[in-house]
Amino acid sequence: MTPIEQTLWQKIQDFELDEPVADFKFSARLARENGWTLTYAKRVISEYKKFIFLCCISEQGVTPSDPVDQAWHLHLTFTRSYWTELCKNTLNREIHHNPTKGGKQEATKFNGFYTSSHKLYTQKFGEQPPADIWQDNHTRFSDINFQRVNIGRYWLIKKPRLSVYGLTLVMLLIACTTFIQASESMVAPLLMLGIAAIVVIGVYRWESNPNRGKGNNDGNGNSGCGTAGSGCNGDGFTSHHGGHHGGHDSGGDSGCSGCSGSGCSGCGSD
Repeated sequence: MTPIEQTLWQKIQDFELDEPVADFKFSARLARENGWTLTYAKRVISEYKKFIFLCCISEQGVTPSDPVDQAWHLHLTFTRSYWTELCKNTLNREIHHNPTKGGKQEATKFNGFYTSSHKLYTQKFGEQPPADIWQDNHTRFSDINFQRVNIGRYWLIKKPRLSVYGLTLVMLLIACTTFIQASESMVAPLLMLGIAAIVVIGVYRWESNPNRGKGNNDGNGNSGCGTAGSGCNGDGFTSHHGGHHGGHDSGGDSGCSGCSGSGCSGCGSD
């Protein structure tokens, strides 16, 4: 890190998300809302701070992992802590989180941003990001089918891996066995086996598709940031707040970084 980056990183490290006087602290809330242990939640918070640092120094684009994104989402709801204490008083810039527009081109771009995030992380912190928090690209952009569930009303049972594929295979094998036992000719069983093979291959390809579950909104599970530093709109702070699952395209006037598009963002330092 450069001396300026070291100073910035120290300021971010010193930023406290857990209020000492709070009975229900930020880390405890993050753990509860995601079903994590408190230890894991605190590790995610540490990685979230690293992501914020990368946002400030990146010249291209950075994308958070999903756990880091969840910490970011929650922090955005603590509006005074996020916008005033972190962005204004600590970073001297705003980092926005905006809605995605989707599309294959932007999904490809932000997949590249995620790769760049890993490389920049390693370059600046001298180690690989922890794999249990910073997932690989395929997992990051395919494992996104999440919903808010009241666990006081519903039981949650983990699905077996490739459950649709396995269930389809078992059902087809049973059907083929039944046809073979009931048929005097081998034509029908062979035909059934051929159909079964086609169906199994189709289901396997569907299960393996990294875009499965995204529908027409590629990159829906991604998020990004954009910064507004000194020289933006006169005082360095814009009036709009970002949404979620957003991205950044560098541009704007006076060296500002504007947010738009899908997925994740590049946050240029000013």
